[in-house]
Amino acid sequence: MIHDMGGKYHHGDLRAELVRVALDLIAEQGLGAFSVAEVARRAKVSPGAPYRHFPDKESLLAAIAATVACQLADKVHDAIEAEAEPVAALAAAAGAYTEYLIERRAGMNIIYSDGLQGPEHAGLHEQTRRLTDQFVMLCLTVADRPQDGLELMEQLFTQAHGYGTFYLDGVFTKQGYSTEVVVRKSVEAARAAIEGRAKM
Repeated sequence: MIHDMGGKYHHGDLRAELVRVALDLIAEQGLGAFSVAEVARRAKVSPGAPYRHFPDKESLLAAIAATVACQLADKVHDAIEAEAEPVAALAAAAGAYTEYLIERRAGMNIIYSDGLQGPEHAGLHEQTRRLTDQFVMLCLTVADRPQDGLELMEQLFTQAHGYGTFYLDGVFTKQGYSTEVVVRKSVEAARAAIEGRAKM
């Protein structure tokens, strides 16, 4: 049994707690603030305790990225299910991505972090596919050709991430935009992009 300094955690739940604490740290301060030492400090465990669950910083980051991909996939799924037709569903999915990015400072920037592309991070790759497949299927439904569908997906992710980043970087807040306004603008931009590539 492994305890933290206050005797709070058992062996089975410290791993999940470290991921949760790391996600909160990133949401507050961005990926640049992430370190195993800071996560341990916030989780109130010894500096060496995380390494009993994650052999290195990369492994912890991969677990964080897998959680981000999973949470995003769930959020996108819910947005899609709330709409009756493909164009609206795809635009809503883009808005859901923007909203999550603003809330958590996490999206493709975490999922595609350097060093996480190897086969040892299979869980991350599975969750990433679950996220992107939802976009792929809808993009292929509305686009005229497969290549157009793939380019549309790339455009939607880029726009959705850009809207969230502009908000987080203060560009939109200086104009008085709320999170809700930015998400709405992201949805509107996505719809315009989709309709521009839609089947005639």
